[in-house]
This record gives sequence, structure tokens and C-alpha cells, in this order.
Amino acid sequence: MSSSRKARTRKNVTASTVMPPDKKYERQTDFAGDGWRVFKIMAEFVNGFEKMSDTGPAVSVFGSTRVSPEQEEYLLAEKMGSLLARKGFSVITGAGPGVMEAANKGAQQAGGISIGFNIELPLQQRPNPFIDRERLLVFHYFFVRKVMFLKYSQAFIVLPGGFGTMDELFEAATLIQTQKSGCFPIILMGSDYWDGYYRWMQEMMFKEKRYIAKEDLDFIFLEDDPDKVVRIIEGFYPEGYRLNF
Repeated sequence: MSSSRKARTRKNVTASTVMPPDKKYERQTDFAGDGWRVFKIMAEFVNGFEKMSDTGPAVSVFGSTRVSPEQEEYLLAEKMGSLLARKGFSVITGAGPGVMEAANKGAQQAGGISIGFNIELPLQQRPNPFIDRERLLVFHYFFVRKVMFLKYSQAFIVLPGGFGTMDELFEAATLIQTQKSGCFPIILMGSDYWDGYYRWMQEMMFKEKRYIAKEDLDFIFLEDDPDKVVRIIEGFYPEGYRLNF
């Protein structure tokens, strides 16, 4: 097709109208608002870096908010939080109820450091009562909160959960795989929940489809025994603990 024909064709194309945002996002789209948002993002980072600067080795524990204190997952998370604290690890959670509350409870009652990264949500998430007062951080932006989890954790322990839990799991796996983060262990606890998915990653993603490499699974573990979980973490750092980036 000649250049003149291409020009005539382009003139006949009508751009689609971009609809205005939903009312609740309306104030977020103007340029001035975006400029101020940069400063708010910076403030969240600076506050987070300052409060976490003296934390020492830490482990983040993830899992469902919809778990009650009498359920197996809650009791397992509480035991895991207690054991981590007794081994000298700070325990970080997303500050909410369920599994997060259980891990914070176990850590605090064992005399360890209990940290919560709360997130402001339209359906307000209240921080659980087992977070050390000076160790509660509140974020507006999910991506800033994720940076904090990834930067300061020597391991992720992932109990059964929903979309948010899966999001944290694969955020970490992707950044480790692409070497945007240092490598650290991701440990799935609750084999009844994770076993099928863990085998699917091995059999389908790796062996059949080759969408990932073998080494992409070397840092992902399936383990239900809290003592063995701690040994996995400790064995991952023969030269001492370090920040991921």
C-alpha cells in the first residue's frame, strides 16, 4: 500500500472515547493530584524504611483472613509464629485477622518482635491486637507494602489463603526468578491445601510445558512441620542473613 493510501486510511479512523473514571477514582486522575501522590508514595517508603531499619532477621507469614481461632490453620500459624520468635526471627504479617493474627499472637506471646503491615481498604481492615505498637505500619498503596515484605523478609511462609495470599506468593516467586530480588525460601504450609497446586507447578509448568526452569522451583518448599520449616530457613543462609535488595 502506498504512503498516500495509508494516510487516507488513517484519516478515516475515529478514536474511541475514553470514559471518565468511576466516581470513587475521579480525584485520582488529574495531573496535580498525580504529582502530590508521588510525595505520598515517597512518605510511605521513607516511614517504612525508617521503622524497619533495625528489625534484624524476619519472616513474613501469609494466609487467609477468614480463619477462626479454633481452626487448624490458625493454630498452626500461632505455633509457627511462636517458634520463629524463639529462634530469633521477627514475625511480619499483613496485620489483619485470621492467619495473620495467629502468627502475630504466637510471636508476641513468645516474647518476640511482632510486626504488622496494615493496608487501607474500602472495607476497612482493622489491625489485630497482637502487633507491637511501635511496629504497626499502615499503607495506602499495595505496591509499597509489597516492597516492605520483600525487602525485609528472610523467608515467606504461606498458609492456605485466597487471592491476596496468592498475590504475595507469586510476587516473590517472580522477582526471585527474574533476579530482581535476592533468593529466599518460600514455604507452603498446609499440604492438604497446597499439594495439588505444588504438583501442578512441577508436572505441568515445568515438566510438560517447560514454562519455568527446574531451578525456578528450588526455593519453593511444601512442609507442614514447623521445626522443619525453621531448619529450611536456617539452612538457606550458611553465610548469614541479608536483605533481598
